[in-house]
Amino acid sequence: MIARRIWRSHRFLRSFTSSSVCAPPFRVPEYHSRSSSSPASRPFLVHTLTLMKWSGGSRSWFSNEAMSIDSNAGLVDVPLAQTGEGIAECELLKWFVKEGDSVEEFQPLCEVQSDKATIEITSRFKGKVALISHSPGDIIKVGETLVRLAVEDAQDALLVTSDSLGIVNPVCSKQKTDDLVGALSTPAVRNLAKDLGIDINVITGTGKDGRVLKEDVLRFGDQKGFVTDSVSSKHADVVGGGDSISTIASSFEDKTVPLRGFNRAMVKTMTMATKVPHFHFVEEINCDSLVELKQFFKENNTDSTIKHTFLPTLIKSLSMALSKYPFVNSCFNEESLEIILKGSHNIGVAMATEHGLVVPNIKNVQSLSLLEITKELSRLQHLATNNKLNPEDIAGGTITLSNIGAIGGKFGSPLLNLPEVAIIALGRIEKVPKFSKDGAVYPASIMMVNIAADHRVLDGATVARFCGQWKEYIEKPELLMLQMR
Repeated sequence: MIARRIWRSHRFLRSFTSSSVCAPPFRVPEYHSRSSSSPASRPFLVHTLTLMKWSGGSRSWFSNEAMSIDSNAGLVDVPLAQTGEGIAECELLKWFVKEGDSVEEFQPLCEVQSDKATIEITSRFKGKVALISHSPGDIIKVGETLVRLAVEDAQDALLVTSDSLGIVNPVCSKQKTDDLVGALSTPAVRNLAKDLGIDINVITGTGKDGRVLKEDVLRFGDQKGFVTDSVSSKHADVVGGGDSISTIASSFEDKTVPLRGFNRAMVKTMTMATKVPHFHFVEEINCDSLVELKQFFKENNTDSTIKHTFLPTLIKSLSMALSKYPFVNSCFNEESLEIILKGSHNIGVAMATEHGLVVPNIKNVQSLSLLEITKELSRLQHLATNNKLNPEDIAGGTITLSNIGAIGGKFGSPLLNLPEVAIIALGRIEKVPKFSKDGAVYPASIMMVNIAADHRVLDGATVARFCGQWKEYIEKPELLMLQMR
């Protein structure tokens, strides 16, 4: 038995020396390799984020993302790693490098946008960019190759699987670099070939080092019949002075716009929200005291970088009301039929940007002062405008405010931002005539609020009482100050 164990250890655990050409020949335990193929052809299987150390030597192997490497050619495929929980794909926004550029370790390669945030992808190796696989605007699945690097020391890179357990076969062929990389060309030329249905690898390039140019693709397509005259030139009807109908109507053609980034995420979240039974509660709030409070802050502001608005006070007063009605600050677990009361008040604020609708949230509002809320809100607005929000800024919200009044409109009917159970739309504050108890008419600053609530968790009475408490804090800020921590 001892002899058999020693034989097995020598069979599956061998030291990785500098003379090795391929990845170290670690094997999975035998229950993963029961095929009749030879040991050399059995798959190499390693779970990511695992530190593996050979007990007989000093070298250890570590990886946190999937890479396919040809040690002979010194090429490393850099894939799109998992950028966050539940993220399956990202949109490529821009490249920071181009083919032929030298890159250093941790140098940014490109910028991608998921459903939740914009992220920079950095290089783990020092080398040169051999091939860029995608163009800005492409939707890339997690695990797909972003770029291929020619590294200086390929033997320091290991074959591992991606975050989800899978099999990667070591590449130990002795093909030429050109065969591994494929046809040299720019992403724009590759997209042109793809649109025309042409395999770019069969085209003979006339550029430097055999690079395939745009002219090569068009010439090849013309020879094979892929490139045809435009529809307008085929079906041009002469009208009056000789202008074709297609030319006149060209500006009225339909246009297909693909959804990207936050707009793509909105499709998913709003589709799920329509499946949840929810109701709306509308109330009007007198904001005369709120207007006076804002004016006081503005007149006594000593920091020119701080801009005082109504929103921070509304957010803080909302948090105070949530403390008395914790079920409004909760989420619902459909599988276990449980309600999770959230300990933190992470209040989200919907922001309309040129990149789409995004809802970052202010963390732990119950522990923040009005000034701290103002500064955090300003930070999030700046990041959202520049499309630089982090996943942490968006994740973990417990209730959402949608300030449509900043754009226009008296009130709106919002849809839930799941898994939250409530969302509040704020209308604009406007002066309207009101009657006092003695019948006298006076002007009042009125704001309409519309609360959408998950009817599986909240009922109308609870939402009405909660809104009444919030309204009291807004109309009488002295009560807010009295109970504020």
